[in-house]
Amino acid sequence: MKTIFATVLFFAGFLISVQAQSISENAIGIRIGDNDGFGTEVNYQRAIGDNNRLEFGLGWRSSRFVDAFKLTGLYQWVWNIDGGFNWYAGVGGGAGSYSWDRDEFPDRRSDGFAFVAGDIGIEYNFDIPLLVSLDFRPEAGFGNYRDDLGFDVGLGVRYQF
Repeated sequence: MKTIFATVLFFAGFLISVQAQSISENAIGIRIGDNDGFGTEVNYQRAIGDNNRLEFGLGWRSSRFVDAFKLTGLYQWVWNIDGGFNWYAGVGGGAGSYSWDRDEFPDRRSDGFAFVAGDIGIEYNFDIPLLVSLDFRPEAGFGNYRDDLGFDVGLGVRYQF
């Protein structure tokens, strides 16, 4: 029992020391990925503590047959790896709307959807106000347009202030 208690205490101390670096207050930029047609999103991050933040994204798609947008909100935990390298994980969700018009279908369809998402990634915080990230975001959608599980890998470039 003493060994288990000592091991838990050791790992708790390790996790506290890993979280020693704080993150920037604000970051805004773009995230380029692909998940069911939403390739690019404008992205904003807001710190809500030394190692927690909120991330908001607005993705859109406009093409010959589909016009759509997607709003995303995530809560993230951030841990320092070494120097400017961090890794993070988060949960959240969002909603969106689409309008689909195909020549072979005379009626135009419009509908909304909702989704839940997870997020895990790695980022590098440069000495200049630049943050570059690579993340994996699985999303489970609900609605006529998004009623499946989608996997999104995205590259983010953000200005920190």
